[in-house]
Amino acid sequence: MTAKTVRIALLALGLATPALAQEQSILVQSTTSTANSGLYDYLLPIFTAESGITVNVVAVGTGQAIKNAENCDGDVLLVHAKPAEEKFVADGFGTTRTDLMYNDFIIVGPPADPAGIKGMNDVQPALAKIAETKAPFASRGDDSGTHQKEVQLWSESGADPKAASGEWYRETGSGMGATLNTGLGMGAYVLTDRATWISFENKQDYEILVEGDQDLYNQYGVIPVNPAKCPSVKTAEAQAFADWLASTEGQAAIAGYKINDQQLFFPNAPKQ
Repeated sequence: MTAKTVRIALLALGLATPALAQEQSILVQSTTSTANSGLYDYLLPIFTAESGITVNVVAVGTGQAIKNAENCDGDVLLVHAKPAEEKFVADGFGTTRTDLMYNDFIIVGPPADPAGIKGMNDVQPALAKIAETKAPFASRGDDSGTHQKEVQLWSESGADPKAASGEWYRETGSGMGATLNTGLGMGAYVLTDRATWISFENKQDYEILVEGDQDLYNQYGVIPVNPAKCPSVKTAEAQAFADWLASTEGQAAIAGYKINDQQLFFPNAPKQ
């Protein structure tokens, strides 16, 4: 969606004039990985320059972001836990959900690799080996999208790490960056999204040990909050942002964000 198209849409709804376009703003309830990776720092100035809409971001775990949006604290939801996102829409809190982009999860760990999982591309057996050897594992434990994926993978592995909570299995209750720092401090394995890992500056001697399993696929979605549930939602501006992210231009901008020549997110919104 171009700047002209966005402004015409706002004017048609009586929500802006060209002189006031720069005063339009929305609040996005977001997962932390999109913020911590620097993606918003790259994307949002492009959108604002074109639309005149300022985007403010609250970056929390996906579970908390969804709760915040359900409490009408936000205009757009951008997270990565598809079943929870679909429930958000089914319960009437979101208008429509659109696939936006993807990357993947990885398991990182120390070079000593006490569980012997380096090079594995089947994540459930890798987790089972961690549990069997009681090697330290740091979990976010915060109902984020990453934590929800981790819980699913543990369940599929046949291991029950919760039984070892506080022992070899440590729940930080923190964001991804803080959990990585905790993991490094205790020599623990950590499940992380690749974008956060690429942008993480305190890697020390840690390395990627498990990657490439299709079960580690990490899909992101964008959902405007439903004004029928939340009358204060800035409907036109929220839809303009969601439309731009899914547009050819927005998708190209997502693909163009790189760190050290590594692409962090891969756009896959349906063709408009």
